[in-house]
Amino acid sequence: MTTPLPSPALRPDCANCFALCCTAFGFSRSADFAVDKPPATPCANLADDFSCTIHASLPARGFRGCTVFDCFGAGQAVSQQLFDGVSWRANPSSRTEMFAAFGIVRQLHEMLWHLDEAGRRTFDPDLAADAYNLSHTISAVTRGAVRDLLTFDVGALHVRVRNLLMEVSEEVRAGFAATGSRHRGSGLHAGADLVGRTFRGQRLCGADLRSALLIGADLRDCELSGADLLGADLRDARLDGARLERALYLTQPQVNAAAGDAATTLPDRLAAPAHWFR
Repeated sequence: MTTPLPSPALRPDCANCFALCCTAFGFSRSADFAVDKPPATPCANLADDFSCTIHASLPARGFRGCTVFDCFGAGQAVSQQLFDGVSWRANPSSRTEMFAAFGIVRQLHEMLWHLDEAGRRTFDPDLAADAYNLSHTISAVTRGAVRDLLTFDVGALHVRVRNLLMEVSEEVRAGFAATGSRHRGSGLHAGADLVGRTFRGQRLCGADLRSALLIGADLRDCELSGADLLGADLRDARLDGARLERALYLTQPQVNAAAGDAATTLPDRLAAPAHWFR
């Protein structure tokens, strides 16, 4: 293994970010956003101190999409490390590079999030070493020069990370006896359209739900240990009483977009959002 680098913080710290999620990305008027906003422009609700003027009432004001977003710590990394704590308002000439860097670092930090889990979940020391080395590469890029970050081949790296995550997924799911015919005929497979489907109370251990559309699906009281949820769309999915503490590749944005309750169990590094208890 190579010499360890300090692990980047993979949780958002909005107090140390120049509201990059409210500026760099655009969005279209929809059920998640009340208005259109082009990329690289400040949101109309952004205050001079980079806070949100409607933060306490985002869903009611039509900005539910803001409540489910998570930058995996990219905001503060770009604001404080790559741009030395000088905001795009203080230095307007940095806007283009700062906003572009934020989009790239968010992708890289999300990869780090998944690689950390893959390295901990695999029983194969070679796969664990591969996960470590890929994380080391990513960490080095996020701490380098901005010009190198902006020309970095994220696509090629993503392929390597994706292949490793899939290998670990197959290993983990096999440990839950999910191979073969266990879920055959159920429609459970990577990329499946499961919008609105009812699975309440079912054992979905080790199911391959990678990139599945589970919008509005009823997963109440389901057992999802070892289920691969990488990229699964869980918007408005019912997770009341679901057991997710050993699910694979679950992220905070997915949890934030779903509906659950106090009986829903999550991995230790994830938190139940406040709206689950209202």
